[in-house]
Amino acid sequence: MTVQERLEQLRAEIRRHEYLYYVLDQPEISDAEFDGLMRQLRELEQAHPEIPVPPDSPTMRVGGAPREGFVKVRHSAPMLSLDNALNEAELRDFDRRVRELLGGEPYSYVAELKLDGLSMAVHYENGVLHQAVTRGDGIEGEDVTENARTIRTVPLRTNSAPWPRFEVRGEVIMTKAAFERLNREREQQGLPLYANPRNSAAGSLRVLDPAITAARQLEFHAYFLLVNGRYAMPSHWQALEKLVELGFRVDPQRRLCRNVDELLAFCREWEEKRDTLPFEIDGVVAK
Repeated sequence: MTVQERLEQLRAEIRRHEYLYYVLDQPEISDAEFDGLMRQLRELEQAHPEIPVPPDSPTMRVGGAPREGFVKVRHSAPMLSLDNALNEAELRDFDRRVRELLGGEPYSYVAELKLDGLSMAVHYENGVLHQAVTRGDGIEGEDVTENARTIRTVPLRTNSAPWPRFEVRGEVIMTKAAFERLNREREQQGLPLYANPRNSAAGSLRVLDPAITAARQLEFHAYFLLVNGRYAMPSHWQALEKLVELGFRVDPQRRLCRNVDELLAFCREWEEKRDTLPFEIDGVVAK
């Protein structure tokens, strides 16, 4: 086996274990074994500087130097805010408007948990991470590509995609456990404590040093798939299934609801069970 072949073998093996651990929560090896693979790859890359390190190598997740500021980037399409329905009557009224607008055409809803974090758009070219941009004001956001690379649930290279360029939008969150760990560390250092996981996630993604972002153990949960600023699939449910195929973490609790009654049942279920989740939610999203 040549050095190049061994490098590619190690990268493929590490990507597989990252997906198993961070996306599926089904690790096959210990943390020590994973660290050993990373060490082998890093040492082999350093021993052969004549072989360029590709931008999607697992060793490229952390390594960028702190920057002086963030560049503003215009979104391919506006990242809009959501309308709220605060009770059953408002949700049924929304369903009535949908039914009237569709003029008798059949429809269903996709119900997802509304994660309480920071929205981010991630762009890929030929399956490789190209750029990551915060929501900002919805029209333009900040380029946080180097920080996004450190988030293990953001693939540096996706599984086979049918488009040369595509965009994945989702939510960057901090789990309750990561938030509590961060505040314990800050308390030991005599620093002010963070107020909540959402603010902590937003601040962690926008720090100037990617190494700090990496230490905060953020997660990225995908919910939109776009090509040229437009929906990539005929239905939202198909888009979520495609995101899973591409290697992204997608809400495992998502449900296809045939009518508003099934949607309301989903809302009631998670209102009761929300405290059992490892992260904070701000309700349910119906699409």
